[in-house]
Amino acid sequence: MIFSTAVWRRVVTVSAATLAMSVGSIAQAVTLNGAGASFPKPLYDRYFSEIQTQTGIQVNYEAIGSGGGIRQFIAGTTDFGGTDAPPSEEEIAQMEDGLILIPTAGGAVAVVYNLPGIENLNLSRDVLPKIFSGEISRWNDPALAAANPGVSLPDQPIRVSVRADGSGTTFIFTRHLAALSGNFVATKSPDEWPSAANVQGGRGNSGVAALVQQNEGAVGYVQASYAAENNMQYALLENASGQFVAPIPVANADRALENMEFSTANNRFIPQGLEDPSEGYPIVGVTWLMLKENYEDAEKAEAIQTIVQWILNDGQDINGELQYTRIPGSVAQAAISAVTNGINATASR
Repeated sequence: MIFSTAVWRRVVTVSAATLAMSVGSIAQAVTLNGAGASFPKPLYDRYFSEIQTQTGIQVNYEAIGSGGGIRQFIAGTTDFGGTDAPPSEEEIAQMEDGLILIPTAGGAVAVVYNLPGIENLNLSRDVLPKIFSGEISRWNDPALAAANPGVSLPDQPIRVSVRADGSGTTFIFTRHLAALSGNFVATKSPDEWPSAANVQGGRGNSGVAALVQQNEGAVGYVQASYAAENNMQYALLENASGQFVAPIPVANADRALENMEFSTANNRFIPQGLEDPSEGYPIVGVTWLMLKENYEDAEKAEAIQTIVQWILNDGQDINGELQYTRIPGSVAQAAISAVTNGINATASR
C-alpha cells in the first residue's frame, strides 16, 4: 500500500482528555528501555524528558548506532529500537515478536568544510560524489570552480573525512551519493567506501567534525543540527530541480518530505524517493522506532502506545526547534492508528 501525504492534509490531534485517559491507566512505575540510532538522540532526550514529566512513564534510550539498535531489538533485550535505516528482510525475519516501524522525525545531513575565507560553497550533483570518491582531489578543480563563479578556491588537496563507525548518518549520506553515482552503495559501514577516496575516519558526528575543524582543506558530513550547534561552514547542494539549497533552516528539509509518498505495507512506514528528492534540501533521512507487535507485559504495550501518540502529536512541535523535520501530519496519524491497532499484549496485567 502506498500512502500519499498530499491526499490527506487534515491533521487529527489527540485531545488532552483522551491522552489523560490513556495515561491514567498506566502504572507510574512503567519503565521502557530502548537503544539504537545516534542521529535522533538529542531529540529523543527531549521527548522522553517531556513524556516522563507529563505521563510518569520513564523511557531510557541509549545511542549505540542503528546497527546496534537492530541487533538488540532482535535479541529482545530492549522494549523498542531506534534506526535511521530500515532493517533488512533477513533481520526482520529474526524479530520473533514482529515489527511495527514508525517514523518519528526527519533530518538533514550537512556537508561541512574547512576553507578559511570561503563562506559560500556550491556543490553540484556531478561534483559531490566525485569529491567523496576521490575523483576530484583538489579544491580548485575546474568542475568545482564552474559551480562557484567569482569564488577564489585554493590550490590545495581535499581531505575527505567520514564516519569510522557503522552509522545511520552514513547510510543517509551514501544513499544520496548512490543515487548520483555508480561508485557508491547505500551503506552504514565505512568498509564499503570507495578505496580511491583515501579517507580519514572519525567516530560519531563529533569525530568527523573534529577532523574537519582541525584540518584545513577538509570536507565531511554531519547531522545538520550538529553543524548548526557548532557553527560549522556547510555547503549548498544542488537538488534534482537544479537549485542549490542549504541544510538549514529546517524548512528546507521539510520541503523534501512534505509531498513524499509513504509505503505502509505490514505497518512499516517507508518514504518513497527519499534518496533524491526533487524539492528542498537533497540529503534527508527519516529515523524510526522499531516496535514489537507482541509484548508480554500489557503495561508496557500500553505505555508504548501512549508515547507514540505523544511523539507524533505534541512531540512534532519540538522537531523544528532542534533542526529536525516533522513527519507529515497525515502519515503521523496513520502511524498512530497502526500502533493502536497493531500492538498486542500476550499476557494480562
